[in-house]
Amino acid sequence: MHKDIRLHGQIFDRFEYYAIVAGEDAHQRYFFNAAEGSGAELRFFSPGNEFVIGPAGIRHGGNGGSFCEYMFGVDQPLADLAKADVINRLVVYGAHAGDESAALHFSERTGGEIGFEKIFFEGNAVVNYFFFLSSPRFPSSLPAQQESLVRCIGKALKRSPAVGNQDENTLIGEVLGLLGDPKALFFLFKLINTSHREYYETFRQLYFKSKKIPDGDFAMLTEIAARHGIDRYQQERIRIDVMYKHPANRRIVDEYRNILIECQRRGEISSLENARLTRLKTLSVRNKIPGALFYALDEALKEDKKLVGPEEHDYIAETRQVLEGLFLGEREIESVVDREDAVKLLFAKKRAAEDRDHTFEEILLDASKACDEKIRDGADISLLEGFSQIITYFDRYDATSQAINQLAFMETVRVTEEMVRSLIGNRAAFEDLRPGLFGELFLAGLLENKYLGKYGRQKVTTLMNGLRLIEENRLTVADLLEQLQGIDREEHLAITLLAQVRDRIRNFYSKYATKADQEALKREVSDDLRHRKVLRGEIPDRLFDETILTIKKEAIYLHSLLPRIIADRDAALREDFLENSGLDRFYVEELEREYFELNELNLEQLYQIRKGLS
Repeated sequence: MHKDIRLHGQIFDRFEYYAIVAGEDAHQRYFFNAAEGSGAELRFFSPGNEFVIGPAGIRHGGNGGSFCEYMFGVDQPLADLAKADVINRLVVYGAHAGDESAALHFSERTGGEIGFEKIFFEGNAVVNYFFFLSSPRFPSSLPAQQESLVRCIGKALKRSPAVGNQDENTLIGEVLGLLGDPKALFFLFKLINTSHREYYETFRQLYFKSKKIPDGDFAMLTEIAARHGIDRYQQERIRIDVMYKHPANRRIVDEYRNILIECQRRGEISSLENARLTRLKTLSVRNKIPGALFYALDEALKEDKKLVGPEEHDYIAETRQVLEGLFLGEREIESVVDREDAVKLLFAKKRAAEDRDHTFEEILLDASKACDEKIRDGADISLLEGFSQIITYFDRYDATSQAINQLAFMETVRVTEEMVRSLIGNRAAFEDLRPGLFGELFLAGLLENKYLGKYGRQKVTTLMNGLRLIEENRLTVADLLEQLQGIDREEHLAITLLAQVRDRIRNFYSKYATKADQEALKREVSDDLRHRKVLRGEIPDRLFDETILTIKKEAIYLHSLLPRIIADRDAALREDFLENSGLDRFYVEELEREYFELNELNLEQLYQIRKGLS
């Protein structure tokens, strides 16, 4: 059994360190010394190796390297991103990849120094590890030592959950076990950014409560960031990492990532994969998954733009034509943006978002750069004003699209007066461009979306009608807000009721067909909901009857129809049931996934059936 010695301390109250030396005879070794004074350093050493912690950063020499848990959305080699079990970043001193192959080359130059800011910028924002090894079995030359180290423990360090869990005991056991040398010593150094840790833990605690941060709590996060001087980039990567690690987010995001990686490998995307990506994006809105998680994947896999095929879409060609005419040509530029061109660009943005085509954003970025260069070179300021006008329309589009999609697909979304007033202003701006444009951009196709549920449809139609009536002075903002919040309250009660009734039927009521059973069930659930202050008064008969009917339909689908659909690959029967049952597609698809996992069936077969492929 190995023994270890641990040293713990702080540097200027901003960074915390743990230094550990582990091995069978670690307690018999002298392994560190400390210099005093303003430039005090703490030096750890073994023959040929050293690791020094100073006021500004670290210095190292000899073998070893650093590792940390990958933060979601940061730069990650495609080779690591493509392997679901690779979860940690590993850097080995003096190692670099060859020009034409993935093979590593090792040099004698393994020494160096790194400042604390760089450590937590390039690695994990909160915790990073450094290490070196001492073993009489290692080769004498540094390159050979590093190569031996990578072959022996590199795979484990890149895959060990102990790194993210900060479980040093397990990590030490894994490394020493792989070395298999009773004389080996493992020197492990853990560096913690205490400011980032406070921000990370606070955000995680708040976000995991309900997957949203109330205004008051966000002010607390802002205060922490200001007090510690945490820059916006670090705040963003911390928030994205926390949001990704929420279990409800992770499964959907990982599936999206895996599809993109497979497409990247082949250099093409099939219709089935495209349908699956579209479904996951829609499902993400329903589950309150931030779009930033998908943007991070898209950014990491930028080459997916080539997957759409060699021919450029018409809307992309039209975007190029409009922007080149407005900003990239040599003719005189007018400050007023042509309405027809603005409408074309808005529809192009809509299509690009639906197709996940990043070419549109790249063209826009190129146009922005060209506009800046022309202004710098003396062009009339009206050029910038014209471009800013288009960007304003795009910002209005993004805000409106997000709000309407949340109302349509997200359960119990918080509707505020600010949201309604923003939609009123945006609707007026789009209608000013062209009468009916608001409906064309945001309503056309939405009401035909198969994933749009009953309450989502009610909220969208109520919103659209309410905005029109407000413009005609036949309705107030407060009245529309009350209508939307009323639908939201009923939806919340319906969701809670379904979960409660389903649970009680599963555990207590094997039969619930008789009126007496249903009345007893209703009384028990009503008492429970009133006790939990979810309900005042009685459960509406209509809602309770709909709940019972929904559970019966689910049972018929799972026990009678789904086995037939799988055996016969009968997509038409599945679609017929979904169209006529009125059940929520999101929930039915979750039932299907659970059925396939429980019965150890191939999920690829389910995707094929959903797509209607035989």
